Parts: sequence; structure tokens; C-alpha cells
Amino acid sequence: MVRNVLGSILALIGATAAVSSPFQAWNDGRHGRYFRLDELFSGAGITDARAELLGSVFLPFAVAALLALVGVVLRARLLVALAGVLVLGFTVLWMVRQGQAEGSLTVAGDGSGLGQGLLNSLGGGVFLLLGAAVMSGRTRRRTTPEPQSAPAQEPERGPEPAPPVPTLDGDGWPPRG
Repeated sequence: MVRNVLGSILALIGATAAVSSPFQAWNDGRHGRYFRLDELFSGAGITDARAELLGSVFLPFAVAALLALVGVVLRARLLVALAGVLVLGFTVLWMVRQGQAEGSLTVAGDGSGLGQGLLNSLGGGVFLLLGAAVMSGRTRRRTTPEPQSAPAQEPERGPEPAPPVPTLDGDGWPPRG
């Protein structure tokens, strides 16, 4: 039970970090909610075009948070792990596409380069995976009852002998004793 509680807390922290990350700076002060989702899969790469909220990288993170929440409620480790893989997958995909568009990925002390939102996204994915690893999941109950041991059978004997018949003396009375 303790493992499930600890794993659930880690998973919820990860989901919160992942969902909040698009609202923070990802690269050169540009928030993640402005990166178009379809740019991650197109040949053009990352552009300066702004995206609507549900057309941005926020959408896969919201889906991952929903998966994590359902996984925590159902104590399904697989759903929580899937949410972590989804968050990390889209974050790494964004990093690859951004690196292709700019030629490199940098972190600078003046606020240019990679930002806090990207770090929250990576951390959120890692926390989701840690939560899935820590959770013990559901305890499985057997649907078929355990076979009970059969009572010990007595060895077969022949038919029960008839009770002894009292003998009678000549008058028809039992013998006196």
C-alpha cells in the first residue's frame, strides 16, 4: 500500500510538471504552447508560426496527464508508464526537430537557449516513469478457488460383521451369568 501511495504521488507530480511545462519558456523565451504539434512530424521542422493551445505540444502532455490520472486511480502501472513514455517521447522529438531547425541546442545563462519548460517536461516524464516503477499495482485475486485437500479416505473393508446373536439355553432364556 505504501508503494502505491508513493508511486501515485510521484506520478501526479510528474503529470503536473508535464502539463504545466508548455506554459513556460522552452527555447529563447518562447513558450511551449506556441510550438505547433504538426511541425514535429513535418519535413519543414520548427517554424516561428504560433499555434492554438490544442494544436500545440500541450495536447500530448494533456493526454499523458489524463492517462497518468486514470492509471493512478486504477493503480495501473502500465498506464502511468505509458504516460511517461509519451511525455519523454514528445519532448525528445521536439528537441530533435528544434536542433535540426537551429543547428544546435544550447543553454545560456542570459535566458536564451533551452528554458525551464523543457526541463519541467523532461523531469515530468522521468517522474511518471519513476512513479510507475515504484507502484506495486493491483493485487491479483484468484478467480478460481484453491483446490481443497480431499478428506482422507479410510481403506475399504469388507462388509460389516453382523452383531453376535445371544445364545439361549434350552428353556429359551439367555444363560445366566
